Amino acid sequence: MRFENTGIEETVIDVQVLDHVTANLAFIRAGQWDYERVTYDYKIGSNEENVTYYIRVQGYAIEGDVDKRNAVIQLKTPLLGKHYYPHGVEYGEEEGFPESVIERANTLLSKLSEELQYYKK
Repeated sequence: MRFENTGIEETVIDVQVLDHVTANLAFIRAGQWDYERVTYDYKIGSNEENVTYYIRVQGYAIEGDVDKRNAVIQLKTPLLGKHYYPHGVEYGEEEGFPESVIERANTLLSKLSEELQYYKK
């Protein structure tokens, strides 16, 4: 599920600042990066058996290198995914996301958007 018009998509920001802002909101980058791309996930537990939800914020370097921590990142449209163990994450609208998860995602993405406004390039 895509979250359009959040104010996050198309944001341009230094990777070090982005790491800091997302970490403060409990998004995890961990090993989800390469030299040109970054992915931040926020895990939402579920009472459903073998199901976990993830809010995903992705971006790509428009200059610099993520590995060298000097990249300038342009963010993409945030996603909500449903992880089915052991098959993987699905992001389609037909996944039937619970309203409580969608509301939580909207709240968190609003906070992230607000924080990013202070640091936009």
